[in-house]
Amino acid sequence: MVTSRLSEKLSIVLALMLAVSHLYSGGKITGAVTYEGSVPRMKAIRMGADPICQAKHESPIRSEWLLVGEKGEVGNVFVYIKEGLGDKSFPVPENPVVLDQKGCIYSPHIFGIQASQPLEVLNSDGTLHNVHAVAKANRSFNEAMPAVRKKITKTFDQPEIMVRIKCDVHPWMGSYAGVLNHPYFAVTGEDGVFEIKNLPPGKYTVEAWHERLRTRTATVTVKDEETATVDFKFTRPGKKK
Repeated sequence: MVTSRLSEKLSIVLALMLAVSHLYSGGKITGAVTYEGSVPRMKAIRMGADPICQAKHESPIRSEWLLVGEKGEVGNVFVYIKEGLGDKSFPVPENPVVLDQKGCIYSPHIFGIQASQPLEVLNSDGTLHNVHAVAKANRSFNEAMPAVRKKITKTFDQPEIMVRIKCDVHPWMGSYAGVLNHPYFAVTGEDGVFEIKNLPPGKYTVEAWHERLRTRTATVTVKDEETATVDFKFTRPGKKK
């Protein structure tokens, strides 16, 4: 009798384990983003207007709007699932995304966050900053962060690609947030590579967004426990007529 009950319990546990493993299994999309064409030289940022900012850097800091490696690899590209998830809903992470003001630069420059997930903005500089989120689908905010104010917490309630964040005190400071109602996004590193994991099987539209080079899209089919590959290539946009 005891053996029979134990077997039943083991069967239930195994069934639950199989169900959970199936729930969390999925496919993966990987790829690389490259740039073709002449690379403009990034100008040095002039921080002399704020001696505290200037003192934090031993050498000049250059703009981050285009990061291109020796082989054309592009960093700071936001890659995300644009279409294909249908009406699926996903839990909102309780852990915050952290945006730091350090060296009078926003770090990270490009990041993703889920709608309603906390965004912690830090002031690690010991000087006055002004965090100004310029949103369209979401409510904009404009908060002063003097040296003694080390952290503020904000949220974006609606998906929006992208929300620009700037500092009105230091005009060279800028960051962009990709707000989504799902967790399937990534930002390319210096090697230009991205990875989006744990995707349910399906056909997706993937978009790569760059703050100056606009967007590229591709259609990708993802199978369970398999890796699909898609690459994106950007070129320098022509002058507007």
